[in-house]
Amino acid sequence: MKPATFALAATLIASLLALPAVSSANLATNCGGGESAAAAKDIVDTASAAGTFKTLLAAAKAAGLVDTLKSAAPFTVFAPSDAAFAKLPKGTVAALLKDTKKLRAILTYHVVPGKVLARTARTLKRAKTVQGQTIAIKVSGKALHVNQAKVVAADINASNGVIHVIDQVIMPRFDKRAAKR
Repeated sequence: MKPATFALAATLIASLLALPAVSSANLATNCGGGESAAAAKDIVDTASAAGTFKTLLAAAKAAGLVDTLKSAAPFTVFAPSDAAFAKLPKGTVAALLKDTKKLRAILTYHVVPGKVLARTARTLKRAKTVQGQTIAIKVSGKALHVNQAKVVAADINASNGVIHVIDQVIMPRFDKRAAKR
């Protein structure tokens, strides 16, 4: 393993081991949540300021997606918190850092083109992701779900889109049928 990759993997693993509990109210407050005017910070800077997306941001950097997420195009990011990444089986994050093609596919599966606020997402059954596959969207009681993940904080505005915090990392299909889409 290259020294830089090893250092990044060590940082990710250390951040996973030192995770505090994530509160939806704190995420919305710290990120400028709510449906107010778009924030001055882009998606990357908004997530960074929240302090609860260290693993996601490190993975985005490793996959070469930071500049894209800082661009002007509006995006909707279903962002797994550090606590969501901590739910993955041991060694998963480190393995993904070695397979940047798969890491990029997983991360872009969390991004939908355009700015989709929660009130609009609640009316959808599915949405096509930047990765190319679709995610299922459903409402159960008052909770909004994306695939199996629950949205724990919604409508965190950024200058180039919106972030919805989810409690799990969602995974695209990696079979031959999915590769053709």
